[in-house]
This record gives sequence, structure tokens and C-alpha cells, in this order.
Amino acid sequence: MMPLSFETVIGLEVHVQLATESKLFCSCPTAYIGSEPNTNVCPACLGLPGSLPSLNRRALELGVKAALALNCSINCMTKFHRKNYFYPDLPKAFQVSQYDVPLAVSGSMPIFLEGKVKNINITRLHLEEDAGKLIHETADGRLSGAAFSLVDYNRAGVPLAEIVSEPELSSPEEAREYVLMIRRLVRYLEVSDGDMESGSLRVDANISQKCSDGRWGSRVEIKNVNSLRAMERALEYETIRQRGLLLKGEEIVQETRHWDDNSGVTRSSRGKEEAHDYRYFPEPDLPQIAVERTLVENVRESLPEPPWKKREKFAREWRLSPADSASLSENLDVAVFLENVAASGADRQMAANWVKTDILRVLNETGLAVGDLQVGPEGLASLLAHVEKGSLSNTAAKDVLDIMLKKGIAVDDAMKEAGVKAGGVSRESLLGVVAKVLGENAAETALLFSGEDTSGKKRKFLQGLIMREIRGQAAPEDVSAMIDRVLDEMKG
Repeated sequence: MMPLSFETVIGLEVHVQLATESKLFCSCPTAYIGSEPNTNVCPACLGLPGSLPSLNRRALELGVKAALALNCSINCMTKFHRKNYFYPDLPKAFQVSQYDVPLAVSGSMPIFLEGKVKNINITRLHLEEDAGKLIHETADGRLSGAAFSLVDYNRAGVPLAEIVSEPELSSPEEAREYVLMIRRLVRYLEVSDGDMESGSLRVDANISQKCSDGRWGSRVEIKNVNSLRAMERALEYETIRQRGLLLKGEEIVQETRHWDDNSGVTRSSRGKEEAHDYRYFPEPDLPQIAVERTLVENVRESLPEPPWKKREKFAREWRLSPADSASLSENLDVAVFLENVAASGADRQMAANWVKTDILRVLNETGLAVGDLQVGPEGLASLLAHVEKGSLSNTAAKDVLDIMLKKGIAVDDAMKEAGVKAGGVSRESLLGVVAKVLGENAAETALLFSGEDTSGKKRKFLQGLIMREIRGQAAPEDVSAMIDRVLDEMKG
């Protein structure tokens, strides 16, 4: 009898907090982090009698922007429903969301894993309001072990775009790459900051197992996955749990499970609801929304090249490694900066190396945005032209770049301030420095002279001293050749 095999089937619901200044149906501010609990609220977002909602047009525009970037079709007419359920963080006892006529449907997005590209279809993108936030009375703020919970409604009513994938992901690793690509996209578009830590991007995962004997385990939804690592661990655990049940011939209960990050397990939370359990009905206080063709076309024209296109271009046309293509397409401003450096005349590979190592280092150390740097693409391209011609060594060029970044001055002025000049040191000057350094380090020089430096450590030590003395203004091979010349002259 053939042993059983399994296929994991995963679908994700990614909730993206839209970058608006006010909530989805009222004028309360969305900047709830750091605010006193229950202060950014009004009768509308609390659902008090007599209050009426009014749709935030900016949220609609951002939803359209994300949907178009995901290759979705926009519904020209859309509407909101009431999704009824009771939970302490839901002040109205219903959530205003979209049901049968969402904002957008039928999209797609590629993911990259182990050198392969897989296209994931998007079922829908719809708008909805967020719930409040429960604050649990535990040291780590988690639900597990809490004696009681408090509720803060500042977040209630904040606009979300929920992006629902088809169940086409087949591993926790693919799920991670999918969420990373969604996060990269919404940051590219400035639709959201995509910060999972603050809750701007949250994920619910649906997972089931298809067995080789024809059985198909029921779908389980996992909630409370508030980081990429937590999502991966939860999916890994649930894969093992479900397969174990199927191997024993047991049924998998269709339910919602809660991820306990401390224990590394999922715990049963409640039975998995179907649509009829929520008693959806059209929101009576909101009319149908006509999505204007001019709005859609204006948004479409404003879309930048998506991150996966830039990644593919860097890999295929620029011949960058998969890792470099991924890191340099992570941020739109960085990717555009790199493209402009190359457009200003720099070699693509050299430009990519310098942006990856030096520009990204400065951005990470300072927290600056690319647009705040004192050096623009043309300035970096001018510096790299000196390096490419050999008139500046890499070491000297890095010193020059540091000055350019600190003072915002041109390449020639920075070179003067750094004490370097195009073309590097003359052979006569280099000869003098080599003779000086060898004379000041007689013990090491004697080992080179006698041929006893078999490991080459002493030569490297002396080369380092010489390069420091000349501030990197000569190629290492020229320095090595000059050391040999001086040693030959010593032998007479």
C-alpha cells in the first residue's frame, strides 16, 4: 500500500490599513498610536443612535490604486453591507464591510521563491472599517493568561483594504513571500506604511490539507499572526497538526484557531463562520457607490512600475543576482534612484553595488529617505565615472562620497577636501611611500626580503600600511609590484 502524501493549500486575507488622515465613515483622526484610549472617537464610529456615516473619498482612491496595481477589475458600482457579529472590540455589534459587490475582483500578483516565479490570483479587494483594540492584562500584552481585557475604540472605523488571495499558496514559505510582496507593493504606492508591528498590515491565514487518498481536510482559519515569523510558525504547526489527524483517520473541524506565539501552538477559538452566520444585509445608511471612470483612469496613469517588474528588470536586463534584485526593488525611491544613476552614465553593475553597499548603509544608519540625501543620482554617477576610469580607487572614492553626503558638495570639491586627486599618486610618490613604510617596519621587511613570509601575512600588513598612507589612491596590485621593486633594489 502506497504511503499517504499531502498537499498543503493556503489562502490569505491581508488587511491593509489605508494611509488616510481620517476614518472610513467619519472625520475622526486615524493616528491612534500614542493617543489616549477612547479619545479619537465620535458618535458615528461608535455607532450611537442618530449618527450617519459618510464615505471617505481618499480611502476609495487608495483602494482603487491598490486594486489596479494588483491587476484587478474595478466594479463601476459597489456597495457596503453590515457584517453582524458580537465581540467587545466592535462598538456597533456590526462591521461595515463589502460583501457581494466588492470594490475590485479577479487580480493577480507574482511571488519569487528559490529562483522560480509563481503567479497568485487575487479573488477580491474590498473596503471595510477596522474594529477597536483589546488590551490584555498580561506582561506581554497577549490574550493567553489574561485575567481581564480592556478595549480602546480609537482604531474603530479606521479604513482597511482587505486583499483576499485564491487558495493557491502551497507552503508557509510561499505565504511569507506573498505577504512580503503585498507589503512592498502598498509601500511603493504609498497606500499604507505596511507595518505589521503597529498593526497597519495584518494577516488571517486559511489552511487545509489535500490527501492522496482523495480526502480533503476542512479549512481552518488562523488569527493573531502579527508578524511574518509568527505566520510561518503557525502555518508550519497547523500543517503538522492537520496531517497527523488525517493519518489517524480523524476529521478536521472547520474552525477559527488562535495562534499562541509563546507556546508555539494554535488553539481552538470558535467554529468557523460561513457568510450566512454574519447575516449580511446592505448598509441602509450608505447609498451604492459609483466609481467614476475618470477616477480609475487618473489613478491608473499615476501608478509606478510595480516592484515585481523592477525586480524582474534588475535580474533579466541588468543581470543582478536574485538577492540584489530583491533588495534593490524593496523601496521605490531606492529603485528609481538606482535607475537614475545608471541613466546618468554609470555602469549598471557598479551603480547597483554602490547603492546596495553605501547608499543603503547611510539610509539605514541615519533613517533618512533617499530624497533627503545630499547626493543625487548625477552626483553619484560623476563619482563612479572616476572609479570606472581608474582615476580614483574604490577606497578613495568612498572617502569622497562620505564628504559629499555630509556637506552636499560636488565631486571635485569633495576630492580636494579629502586630499585626493584624479589619477591617484604618481609612481615616484608611491615609490617614496613604499620605501618609507618598509624602512619603518624593519622586522616585517626582513621576513619578506628573506622569503620567510610564506603565509603572506606580513606582505598584507605592509600593503595595508601603505594604502592607508596614500589614502587608497593606488591599486593594490600596483602597491604589491612597488614593494617587489624596493625589495629588489635592496638586494642590489
